Amino acid sequence: MTVVAGGPGDAALLVATEDHGTEIRVLCVGEGSKDERAALERALAEASRRGCPVPGGPTFAGRDPDGHGALLRALRELRPGWVRLADPDPERVGYDEGAGVPVHEDPERAAAALEALAAVRAYQLESGTPVFVDCRRAAADEKLDAGSASRYPRTKHWLTEGFDGRLTAFLPSAAGVVRWVQSEPEGADWLGPELLPGPRLMPGLSVVQDPHGFVHLLALRRTVRGGGGDDVEIVHAVQYRTGQPLTPWHSLGSPNPGDRYKSREGGFPAMAFDGAGGLLVFARNFGHSVSYRHQSSDGAWTPWQHLSGLRVADELVTVTTGRGEVELLARARDSDAVVRWARSGPGGAWAEDRSVPFTPVRGTMSAGPEPGTVLFRDLLTNEPGIWWPGAAAPLPLGGAEGSGPLTGVRGVDVDGWAYALLVRSGLGGESTVGAYAEGRPDAGVWWSAAGKDTPLPPAAVRSRNGMVTLAVLTAGARLAVAHRKSRKSGLEFDSWYTV
Repeated sequence: MTVVAGGPGDAALLVATEDHGTEIRVLCVGEGSKDERAALERALAEASRRGCPVPGGPTFAGRDPDGHGALLRALRELRPGWVRLADPDPERVGYDEGAGVPVHEDPERAAAALEALAAVRAYQLESGTPVFVDCRRAAADEKLDAGSASRYPRTKHWLTEGFDGRLTAFLPSAAGVVRWVQSEPEGADWLGPELLPGPRLMPGLSVVQDPHGFVHLLALRRTVRGGGGDDVEIVHAVQYRTGQPLTPWHSLGSPNPGDRYKSREGGFPAMAFDGAGGLLVFARNFGHSVSYRHQSSDGAWTPWQHLSGLRVADELVTVTTGRGEVELLARARDSDAVVRWARSGPGGAWAEDRSVPFTPVRGTMSAGPEPGTVLFRDLLTNEPGIWWPGAAAPLPLGGAEGSGPLTGVRGVDVDGWAYALLVRSGLGGESTVGAYAEGRPDAGVWWSAAGKDTPLPPAAVRSRNGMVTLAVLTAGARLAVAHRKSRKSGLEFDSWYTV
């Protein structure tokens, strides 16, 4: 992992959030003050005690009149596959009503993050090698782990199956979305990574398949305003055929359109399809409430509408119930509680529910494999749990080691019984597989190590013919895949192979 920052003080904050065992290199633009360099030395020493290899001292690129040229030259030497940056669009600490602009704790940190992102994007385009970026909220007075510190949520459900049985993996990179495509169904040959067109996309991605099996992508795109500054807008694209070009990225605008400051501070979008084939897109707006747009099955979009209620943070999760109704869950901004919105019926009014009976670790909520279910890690125990509307309490699933969200698939045949399969990161980042009888998570989950380390949440897909495939992105920024040995019995997987 290469930490890139404007100076050693900001680099120290980013180093402090690194996971156990991550190899860390540091690249700074400026050398900073003596105190800032000392703070970075202490942060690297503490990271080393956590088990993070730290090969060599920090690199100082220096400033260059040609923008990010000095950073680009340093990146050519370091050749990173993973990069850690500060948040380029940080949350405000106040608002200047007279000037009509938000007040930020350290504006130079955000500017340095944008400069670094531009340099990393240029390096990826020049080298042809994907670089995966995580932008983190670094705060001196807040202890944040890797998952909760990320500005853009980690991509889940990023492995999909097309109509022809071939699999596709989608992940965000510095220069846009990269895609790997399986050459033949269940084969070991893949094409990619291919960089898909999408200029100035931010390094986050949401992937959802609609009821017809088409793959929909949501991202944030930065655009230059005519009068100066940047806008950040939500964009949407679709893959209709495996391996074929995406549709053009269509702008959905912003919950706060026309204001370059407010649009930049919006949250990352979440989406889901209802039983009628309609697409709902949700996003946190500048005021920390939720806004949404709806696309009906005939393709028509509504304007942005606002949900009243509790102020929320940047963690929105959508689930679709067995009745085909979309529900939204979000972590509250000013507490660790979770709030839920559901409709009284198709097209009905949204109602807010503040009685959700679980408290998650930040960044760990995700849609479960069965309709309407939510997965998370418990804030006190770190143990994975599952909950669904109407349940008086969540069910613990065991396996408290590891970090980050869980995902899963349903309909896995094991000796004639239907199971739901879960995947998560375990101790030291090792991918871990669990299974429980569908509809009976209370009967227990059987966990086993899948044997491949990954900095990102692992992904799983069940094909139409019953084959289960796991995928991870390795520490070397390579796609690795494993297939279940049998479609009907056991949950053993063949050896991993790297694409």
